[in-house]
Amino acid sequence: MDTVFVSGLEVDTVIGAYDWERTIRQCLRLDLTLGWDIRPAAAGDDLNKALDYAKLSERVQAFASESSFILVETFAERLAQLLMDEFQVPWLRLRLTKPGAVPAASGGVGVEIERGCR
Repeated sequence: MDTVFVSGLEVDTVIGAYDWERTIRQCLRLDLTLGWDIRPAAAGDDLNKALDYAKLSERVQAFASESSFILVETFAERLAQLLMDEFQVPWLRLRLTKPGAVPAASGGVGVEIERGCR
């Protein structure tokens, strides 16, 4: 299966378990890899048959701006399901990084999930 990817997408959302985290917006960094057969789009140079990563990125940002979760795990699960449903993606890998959550972890901390069938 071919893949389409969006790497390093930064979104702001309300996320965290501490009281102070519930009053601010924090940055999350997302890396998405999505299963998609690119041949139909490539055959006719047809955007309508492509997985439009610009629209996908806009949808992720809208989801983040509307969301308020305690756990990054919940954010990841809900976003994965939304993308699979709305964009008819059969498989995806989502890596979610919360920079600064653990000061000693210079690359951030987070979760990585895979959903669907490849």
